[in-house]
Amino acid sequence: MAALSELEAAYLDASNDPGFQLELQAQLSTFVGRPTALHYVPRFSQMVAPNIKVYLKREDLAHTGAHKINNALGQGLLAKRMGKKRIIAETGAGQHGVATATVCAMLGLECIVYMGEIDIQRQSLNVFRMKLLGAEVRSVGSGSRTL
Repeated sequence: MAALSELEAAYLDASNDPGFQLELQAQLSTFVGRPTALHYVPRFSQMVAPNIKVYLKREDLAHTGAHKINNALGQGLLAKRMGKKRIIAETGAGQHGVATATVCAMLGLECIVYMGEIDIQRQSLNVFRMKLLGAEVRSVGSGSRTL
């Protein structure tokens, strides 16, 4: 399939381009807020075993509040590099949609997010956030209508 071949070639090219990697790392640092903190949880550590130290990786501290922004940023930068004008995504609870809409807003790309109509009702705050960021949210009424 031509589209997949184009994507593969662009990905391999970007993967080996120090300039692209620098841009991605800079955006992950300044826009996303990486690296996110490690948080030691002593009480949980004691519950697990007295000689174990458990740390939580605080991805909730990343821009948009979840890890989804990491992947969305890389895909958005790659799409922009390929000359694409629009990103199409799907989301269930809305976190991926919010991350994609955030990246598209930053990069000046059109964003369309497909979401089950039941999920749209359940996750109205994330739908609001996507629309606020300029995304078009399209309701899916077939199938289970959820993720």
